[in-house]
Amino acid sequence: MMGFAERLGHAAAATDRVLAQALDGMRADSRVPGRLVDATAHALLGGGKRFRPFLVIEAAALCGGAEAPAVAVGAAFEALHAYSLVHDDLPAMDDDDMRRGRPTVHKAYDEATAILVGDGLQALAFELITSPPVPEMAGGPLARLLAVESGHRGMVGGQYRDLNAIGLDEAGIRTMQAMKTGALIRAACEAGAVLSGADAATRARLAAFGALIGEGFQLADDLLDIEGTAEETGKRVGKDAAIGKATIPALIGPVAARARLAEIVVAASDELAPFGAAGDVLREAARFVAERRN
Repeated sequence: MMGFAERLGHAAAATDRVLAQALDGMRADSRVPGRLVDATAHALLGGGKRFRPFLVIEAAALCGGAEAPAVAVGAAFEALHAYSLVHDDLPAMDDDDMRRGRPTVHKAYDEATAILVGDGLQALAFELITSPPVPEMAGGPLARLLAVESGHRGMVGGQYRDLNAIGLDEAGIRTMQAMKTGALIRAACEAGAVLSGADAATRARLAAFGALIGEGFQLADDLLDIEGTAEETGKRVGKDAAIGKATIPALIGPVAARARLAEIVVAASDELAPFGAAGDVLREAARFVAERRN
Protein backbone atom coordinates (compact mmCIF):
# COMPACT_ATOMS: atom_id res chain seq x y z
CA MET A 1 0.00 0.00 0.00
CA MET A 2 1.33 3.44 -0.95
CA GLY A 3 2.20 5.88 1.81
CA PHE A 4 1.27 9.55 1.99
CA ALA A 5 4.06 10.92 -0.25
CA GLU A 6 3.38 8.30 -2.92
CA ARG A 7 -0.36 8.89 -2.76
CA LEU A 8 0.17 12.65 -3.09
CA GLY A 9 2.41 12.11 -6.10
CA HIS A 10 -0.05 9.66 -7.63
CA ALA A 11 -2.91 12.15 -7.24
CA ALA A 12 -0.80 14.94 -8.77
CA ALA A 13 0.16 12.84 -11.80
CA ALA A 14 -3.41 11.67 -12.38
CA THR A 15 -4.74 15.23 -12.03
CA ASP A 16 -2.16 16.60 -14.44
CA ARG A 17 -3.17 14.02 -17.05
CA VAL A 18 -6.79 15.19 -16.89
CA LEU A 19 -5.78 18.86 -17.06
CA ALA A 20 -3.40 18.21 -19.97
CA GLN A 21 -6.20 16.45 -21.84
CA ALA A 22 -8.45 19.46 -21.28
CA LEU A 23 -5.76 21.76 -22.68
CA ASP A 24 -5.26 19.45 -25.67
CA GLY A 25 -8.98 19.71 -26.34
CA MET A 26 -8.73 23.50 -26.33
CA ARG A 27 -5.79 23.42 -28.74
CA ALA A 28 -7.70 21.14 -31.09
CA ASP A 29 -10.58 23.63 -31.29
CA SER A 30 -9.86 26.29 -33.91
CA ARG A 31 -12.13 28.76 -32.10
CA VAL A 32 -9.83 28.94 -29.08
CA PRO A 33 -6.95 31.46 -29.44
CA GLY A 34 -3.60 29.70 -29.10
CA ARG A 35 -2.11 32.41 -26.87
CA LEU A 36 -5.03 32.06 -24.47
CA VAL A 37 -4.42 28.31 -24.25
CA ASP A 38 -0.70 28.95 -23.65
CA ALA A 39 -1.49 31.37 -20.83
CA THR A 40 -3.97 28.89 -19.36
CA ALA A 41 -1.34 26.16 -19.45
CA HIS A 42 1.08 28.54 -17.72
CA ALA A 43 -1.42 28.90 -14.87
CA LEU A 44 -2.60 25.30 -14.76
CA LEU A 45 0.56 23.25 -15.27
CA GLY A 46 3.04 25.46 -13.45
CA GLY A 47 3.72 23.11 -10.54
CA GLY A 48 1.89 22.86 -7.26
CA LYS A 49 1.21 19.94 -4.96
CA ARG A 50 -2.33 19.26 -6.24
CA PHE A 51 -3.38 19.02 -2.60
CA ARG A 52 -7.08 19.68 -3.18
CA PRO A 53 -7.38 16.93 -5.82
CA PHE A 54 -5.51 14.62 -3.44
CA LEU A 55 -8.13 15.33 -0.76
CA VAL A 56 -10.99 14.59 -3.15
CA ILE A 57 -9.39 11.33 -4.27
CA GLU A 58 -8.50 10.12 -0.78
CA ALA A 59 -11.87 11.07 0.72
CA ALA A 60 -13.61 9.20 -2.10
CA ALA A 61 -11.40 6.16 -1.57
CA LEU A 62 -12.14 6.24 2.15
CA CYS A 63 -15.84 6.07 1.29
CA GLY A 64 -15.42 3.25 -1.22
CA GLY A 65 -15.63 5.41 -4.34
CA ALA A 66 -13.97 4.74 -7.71
CA GLU A 67 -10.77 6.59 -8.59
CA ALA A 68 -11.47 7.80 -12.16
CA PRO A 69 -14.45 10.04 -11.27
CA ALA A 70 -12.63 11.26 -8.18
CA VAL A 71 -9.65 12.32 -10.29
CA ALA A 72 -11.97 14.25 -12.62
CA VAL A 73 -13.61 16.01 -9.66
CA GLY A 74 -10.16 16.70 -8.19
CA ALA A 75 -9.09 18.25 -11.50
CA ALA A 76 -12.15 20.51 -11.33
CA PHE A 77 -11.09 21.67 -7.87
CA GLU A 78 -7.57 22.32 -9.16
CA ALA A 79 -8.88 24.37 -12.09
CA LEU A 80 -10.98 26.44 -9.68
CA HIS A 81 -8.00 26.87 -7.35
CA ALA A 82 -5.74 27.91 -10.25
CA TYR A 83 -8.29 30.55 -11.31
CA SER A 84 -8.24 31.97 -7.78
CA LEU A 85 -4.44 32.22 -7.81
CA VAL A 86 -4.35 33.96 -11.20
CA HIS A 87 -6.83 36.58 -10.03
CA ASP A 88 -5.29 36.83 -6.54
CA ASP A 89 -1.94 37.77 -8.11
CA LEU A 90 -3.36 40.65 -10.16
CA PRO A 91 -2.24 44.24 -9.37
CA ALA A 92 -5.74 45.14 -8.13
CA MET A 93 -5.60 42.26 -5.64
CA ASP A 94 -2.37 41.03 -3.97
CA ASP A 95 -0.12 42.38 -6.77
CA ASP A 96 2.38 39.49 -6.95
CA ASP A 97 4.98 39.06 -9.67
CA MET A 98 6.00 35.48 -8.81
CA ARG A 99 4.02 32.30 -8.24
CA ARG A 100 5.61 28.86 -7.75
CA GLY A 101 9.01 30.26 -8.65
CA ARG A 102 8.10 31.84 -11.99
CA PRO A 103 6.31 34.95 -13.32
CA THR A 104 2.62 35.20 -12.59
CA VAL A 105 0.26 35.06 -15.57
CA HIS A 106 -0.24 38.82 -15.80
CA LYS A 107 3.56 39.26 -15.84
CA ALA A 108 4.26 36.47 -18.33
CA TYR A 109 1.41 37.69 -20.58
CA ASP A 110 -0.71 40.73 -19.62
CA GLU A 111 -3.46 41.70 -17.21
CA ALA A 112 -6.38 41.29 -19.61
CA THR A 113 -5.18 37.84 -20.60
CA ALA A 114 -4.76 36.88 -16.93
CA ILE A 115 -8.33 37.94 -16.16
CA LEU A 116 -9.65 35.87 -19.07
CA VAL A 117 -7.51 32.88 -18.07
CA GLY A 118 -9.07 32.98 -14.61
CA ASP A 119 -12.56 33.28 -16.08
CA GLY A 120 -11.89 30.33 -18.37
CA LEU A 121 -10.48 28.18 -15.58
CA GLN A 122 -13.56 28.77 -13.45
CA ALA A 123 -15.75 27.65 -16.35
CA LEU A 124 -13.48 24.62 -16.95
CA ALA A 125 -13.95 23.55 -13.33
CA PHE A 126 -17.71 23.25 -13.81
CA GLU A 127 -17.27 21.57 -17.19
CA LEU A 128 -15.06 18.89 -15.61
CA ILE A 129 -17.27 18.30 -12.58
CA THR A 130 -20.40 17.76 -14.69
CA SER A 131 -18.88 15.56 -17.43
CA PRO A 132 -18.02 11.84 -17.62
CA PRO A 133 -16.57 9.97 -15.85
CA VAL A 134 -18.38 11.86 -13.06
CA PRO A 135 -21.78 10.14 -12.69
CA GLU A 136 -24.65 12.32 -13.87
CA MET A 137 -26.48 11.95 -10.56
CA ALA A 138 -23.46 13.29 -8.67
CA GLY A 139 -22.60 16.14 -11.05
CA GLY A 140 -25.35 18.50 -9.90
CA PRO A 141 -24.72 18.19 -6.13
CA LEU A 142 -20.97 18.46 -6.68
CA ALA A 143 -21.33 21.53 -8.89
CA ARG A 144 -23.54 23.18 -6.26
CA LEU A 145 -21.02 22.38 -3.52
CA LEU A 146 -18.18 23.86 -5.57
CA ALA A 147 -20.23 26.93 -6.49
CA VAL A 148 -21.26 27.71 -2.91
CA GLU A 149 -17.82 27.20 -1.39
CA SER A 150 -16.01 29.17 -4.09
CA GLY A 151 -18.49 32.05 -4.26
CA HIS A 152 -19.75 34.91 -2.11
CA ARG A 153 -20.26 32.70 0.95
CA GLY A 154 -16.85 31.08 0.53
CA MET A 155 -13.65 31.87 -1.34
CA VAL A 156 -14.72 35.06 -3.14
CA GLY A 157 -16.26 36.54 0.00
CA GLY A 158 -13.14 35.59 1.94
CA GLN A 159 -10.90 37.24 -0.63
CA TYR A 160 -12.93 40.45 -0.32
CA ARG A 161 -12.52 40.30 3.45
CA ASP A 162 -8.78 39.68 3.00
CA LEU A 163 -8.38 42.80 0.87
CA ASN A 164 -9.81 44.74 3.80
CA ALA A 165 -8.12 42.74 6.58
CA ILE A 166 -6.15 45.52 8.26
CA GLY A 167 -7.32 45.95 11.85
CA LEU A 168 -9.40 42.78 12.08
CA ASP A 169 -9.67 41.07 15.46
CA GLU A 170 -8.99 37.35 15.90
CA ALA A 171 -12.59 36.31 15.24
CA GLY A 172 -12.65 38.39 12.05
CA ILE A 173 -9.40 36.86 10.84
CA ARG A 174 -10.64 33.33 11.49
CA THR A 175 -13.87 34.01 9.59
CA MET A 176 -11.98 35.49 6.66
CA GLN A 177 -9.51 32.61 6.47
CA ALA A 178 -12.20 29.95 6.84
CA MET A 179 -13.84 31.47 3.77
CA LYS A 180 -10.84 32.38 1.62
CA THR A 181 -8.71 29.26 2.13
CA GLY A 182 -10.67 26.84 4.25
CA ALA A 183 -13.87 26.67 2.20
CA LEU A 184 -12.34 25.03 -0.88
CA ILE A 185 -10.25 22.60 1.18
CA ARG A 186 -13.28 21.65 3.27
CA ALA A 187 -15.34 21.22 0.10
CA ALA A 188 -12.67 18.98 -1.46
CA CYS A 189 -12.95 16.56 1.47
CA GLU A 190 -16.74 16.70 1.39
CA ALA A 191 -16.79 16.19 -2.39
CA GLY A 192 -15.15 12.79 -2.04
CA ALA A 193 -18.01 11.72 0.24
CA VAL A 194 -20.68 13.19 -2.05
CA LEU A 195 -19.20 11.48 -5.11
CA SER A 196 -19.15 8.13 -3.30
CA GLY A 197 -22.72 8.36 -2.04
CA ALA A 198 -21.67 8.41 1.62
CA ASP A 199 -24.27 9.05 4.31
CA ALA A 200 -24.83 12.47 5.87
CA ALA A 201 -22.80 11.69 8.99
CA THR A 202 -19.76 10.64 6.97
CA ARG A 203 -20.09 13.67 4.74
CA ALA A 204 -20.24 15.96 7.80
CA ARG A 205 -17.25 14.24 9.41
CA LEU A 206 -15.06 14.66 6.32
CA ALA A 207 -16.19 18.27 5.99
CA ALA A 208 -15.17 18.88 9.62
CA PHE A 209 -11.79 17.27 8.93
CA GLY A 210 -11.41 19.53 5.89
CA ALA A 211 -12.30 22.63 7.88
CA LEU A 212 -9.54 21.85 10.38
CA ILE A 213 -6.83 21.26 7.81
CA GLY A 214 -8.02 24.32 5.91
CA GLU A 215 -7.37 26.35 9.05
CA GLY A 216 -3.99 24.68 9.41
CA PHE A 217 -3.10 25.31 5.77
CA GLN A 218 -3.66 29.07 6.10
CA LEU A 219 -1.92 29.21 9.46
CA ALA A 220 1.16 27.50 8.00
CA ASP A 221 1.02 29.86 5.01
CA ASP A 222 0.99 32.90 7.30
CA LEU A 223 3.94 31.50 9.26
CA LEU A 224 5.86 30.98 6.02
CA ASP A 225 5.23 34.62 5.11
CA ILE A 226 6.98 35.54 8.38
CA GLU A 227 9.67 32.87 8.60
CA GLY A 228 10.11 31.47 5.09
CA THR A 229 12.13 32.59 2.10
CA ALA A 230 11.14 33.33 -1.47
CA GLU A 231 13.26 30.36 -2.56
CA GLU A 232 11.27 28.01 -0.31
CA THR A 233 7.82 29.35 -1.09
CA GLY A 234 8.25 30.32 -4.74
CA LYS A 235 6.63 33.70 -4.07
CA ARG A 236 7.27 36.98 -2.28
CA VAL A 237 7.38 36.75 1.52
CA GLY A 238 6.99 39.37 4.26
CA LYS A 239 4.22 41.14 2.37
CA ASP A 240 1.60 40.83 5.13
CA ALA A 241 3.81 42.54 7.71
CA ALA A 242 4.83 45.20 5.18
CA ILE A 243 1.24 46.41 4.79
CA GLY A 244 0.14 45.68 8.36
CA LYS A 245 -2.33 42.97 7.35
CA ALA A 246 -3.89 41.10 10.26
CA THR A 247 -2.96 37.41 10.50
CA ILE A 248 -3.20 34.94 13.36
CA PRO A 249 0.61 34.61 13.79
CA ALA A 250 0.94 38.40 13.82
CA LEU A 251 -1.78 38.62 16.46
CA ILE A 252 -0.82 35.78 18.81
CA GLY A 253 2.84 35.25 17.84
CA PRO A 254 4.57 32.41 15.95
CA VAL A 255 5.01 30.21 19.05
CA ALA A 256 1.31 30.23 19.88
CA ALA A 257 0.47 29.79 16.20
CA ARG A 258 2.61 26.65 16.03
CA ALA A 259 0.93 25.35 19.17
CA ARG A 260 -2.43 25.84 17.45
CA LEU A 261 -1.12 23.92 14.43
CA ALA A 262 -0.27 20.99 16.70
CA GLU A 263 -3.80 21.11 18.15
CA ILE A 264 -5.26 21.08 14.64
CA VAL A 265 -3.33 17.92 13.73
CA VAL A 266 -4.71 16.13 16.80
CA ALA A 267 -8.27 17.35 16.24
CA ALA A 268 -8.19 16.43 12.54
CA SER A 269 -6.92 12.95 13.39
CA ASP A 270 -9.71 12.55 15.94
CA GLU A 271 -12.32 13.30 13.25
CA LEU A 272 -11.05 10.25 11.35
CA ALA A 273 -11.30 7.88 14.33
CA PRO A 274 -14.35 5.97 12.97
CA PHE A 275 -12.37 5.03 9.86
CA GLY A 276 -9.59 3.32 11.80
CA ALA A 277 -6.38 2.57 9.92
CA ALA A 278 -8.09 3.40 6.61
CA GLY A 279 -7.83 7.07 7.58
CA ASP A 280 -4.05 7.02 8.02
CA VAL A 281 -3.24 8.68 4.69
CA LEU A 282 -5.51 11.63 5.52
CA ARG A 283 -4.00 11.78 9.02
CA GLU A 284 -0.61 12.16 7.34
CA ALA A 285 -2.11 14.93 5.21
CA ALA A 286 -2.92 16.87 8.38
CA ARG A 287 0.69 16.53 9.55
CA PHE A 288 1.92 17.53 6.10
CA VAL A 289 -0.11 20.74 6.25
CA ALA A 290 1.35 21.65 9.63
CA GLU A 291 4.95 20.96 8.61
CA ARG A 292 5.06 22.23 5.04
CA ARG A 293 7.72 24.68 3.91
CA ASN A 294 6.21 25.79 0.60
